[in-house]
Amino acid sequence: MTAEYEIIRNEYEQQLHSHWAAKQHDDINLLLGAMDGLYHHHYAVGDFDRTVLTVPADQRQQLILREMHRMESEQVELILDGLGAVPANARVLDAGSGRGGTSFILHDRLGCRVDGVNFCEHHIAFSRKLAEARGCGDSVRFHYANMTATGFPDASYQYVVSNETTMYVDLFEAFHEFARLLEPGGRYVLVTWCANDAVAASGASPEIDAINDHYVCRIHPRSTYMRALAANGLVPSKVRDLTAEAIPYWELRSHSELRTGVESAFLQGYRSNRLNYLLVAAELAQSPPRVSHEG
Repeated sequence: MTAEYEIIRNEYEQQLHSHWAAKQHDDINLLLGAMDGLYHHHYAVGDFDRTVLTVPADQRQQLILREMHRMESEQVELILDGLGAVPANARVLDAGSGRGGTSFILHDRLGCRVDGVNFCEHHIAFSRKLAEARGCGDSVRFHYANMTATGFPDASYQYVVSNETTMYVDLFEAFHEFARLLEPGGRYVLVTWCANDAVAASGASPEIDAINDHYVCRIHPRSTYMRALAANGLVPSKVRDLTAEAIPYWELRSHSELRTGVESAFLQGYRSNRLNYLLVAAELAQSPPRVSHEG
């Protein structure tokens, strides 16, 4: 990576950087990750064990947290499914790697080399220590960098993944960078929550406004994802709408003592279909157009 790449480049990125910097002792992620050393910053799909809501009160909260963590770890199966068969010598970029949960699962399951990029410094320090403790520091590396301008060489990855991180970036700029980093024919897999502009033409809703305020994010319309992919030669081969499957996780989390108040916005957004949860896998065309902004 060269020094010419500025990491925090504008007022929004400074605001976002400050938001994450203030969450060094974020209780819920650190508490869940301490169960098995996998620390996540994404959510989940699929149903939960409904019996956890009926056990005695003195046992219920620990079981709820354990079930939430299980679901979050199993969510990475969506990324694995989208990637398909990955050679052990492949290089994968995890764009917006947080404390490393997705990166470590990809390495453990696939045996490949993973580079995580993130511009939260304490996340990078935390995940680097985990990599050394897990004995994979040479093959799972974490870089303090901006995921939309990494400074890595062209065509240096066969795969790029982003797990619930694209709501923090300009999609045209990010997909331009991912297309630059991928080899021709390489694959990009994303999991995201997005606004369903087929339901709300403006792409806005009270629920989306509440989530944006809570996370300092900018949820994009679903159609913008498709335009930005096409503009950068990333051709979808798989699109899965997992909106209905995303509801149970938030139902469970609403029973947790660690709930933050954003649970109702996710539940109302998904139930009204104004908010969607998507998996997209796309291949880079052999000679792609690459557009770093919406034209």
